Amino acid sequence: MNTVVTRNSGSSNAFLIVVAITLIVLATAPVWAGRSDLRFLSEVFLYLGLAYLWNLLAGYAGLVSVGQQAYVGFGGYLLFALAMNTGITPLALLPLVAIAGMLIAVPVAALIFRLHGAYFAIGTWVVAEVFRLSAAQMTSLGGGSGTSLPVSVVKSIASSRSGRESLSYWAALLILILIICLVFLFLRSRTGLAMTAIRDNELAAESLGINIWRTKFMVYVLTAGLTATLGALIFMQKLRISPDAAFNVNDWTAFVIFIVVIGGIGTLEGPIIGTLLYFLLRETMADLGTTYLMILGATAIAIMLFAPKGIWGFVNSRWGIELFPMTRRVVGNREQTTEHH
Repeated sequence: MNTVVTRNSGSSNAFLIVVAITLIVLATAPVWAGRSDLRFLSEVFLYLGLAYLWNLLAGYAGLVSVGQQAYVGFGGYLLFALAMNTGITPLALLPLVAIAGMLIAVPVAALIFRLHGAYFAIGTWVVAEVFRLSAAQMTSLGGGSGTSLPVSVVKSIASSRSGRESLSYWAALLILILIICLVFLFLRSRTGLAMTAIRDNELAAESLGINIWRTKFMVYVLTAGLTATLGALIFMQKLRISPDAAFNVNDWTAFVIFIVVIGGIGTLEGPIIGTLLYFLLRETMADLGTTYLMILGATAIAIMLFAPKGIWGFVNSRWGIELFPMTRRVVGNREQTTEHH
């Protein structure tokens, strides 16, 4: 008697069909959508990418960072510096930005991994402030006031504004798909299983021979490189960068944490739900000024009180729905019988 185990479910199979149709529609957006729509969708993609990376870092590896804006700003500034000094089109520089983001994360990780818990979170914020102050000293990039991309660099992306916005849109969509696929495959790997074990119980994971430091280090470096790439795309679309904008803790960390927490930390579906809810609230209430921020805070508190695992965590625990096939399920037994004639 052989037990049959699968990760797929009816809901996940249906979700894949919906995803395929959605991707086709989104990929053709430059044909049917206006410029403002493309910019809005690009922003949604970039925030969703940041949310997935923070969720991987905090929700699975247990590394609660409040300083990911360090890599957003680093990626943006590096892209501007390289594009302005090499003449290479910004889109071609994105892989180099990703590699540089991972390289700069190595010494940072070696330093802040000496801290734990709240001290680690504070340490990541301090590192981000060091990055911001360093950027403000770069006179070649405008110092504290920042700089804009030269016209020649902007035209190297595309000769027309519509062409540039379409390419930027497709780049944002492509990097989002890459991030989701990488996170999904990473979590299904042996390393992902080890990371989940570390999150649940470090002592038990260590007793099983899992190298905790190496696993967390790998996740931190990977998320840093991809976050830097997203930062480069964000400011390539804005065409201007400054220290305060590039290393803004509210825009690139606080709102991302809000998205993940309300959606469902430690789930692959949570960032999607959280991103949709965040942009729904922002687009309908942004004109309210500070009241809008109060509503965001009240929403987060209410969800944490009544659904501590987030919206998707509540849905999953209540109805067992899982869109991404992660959990192994026993679907039955396969019996091998032999007939004798």
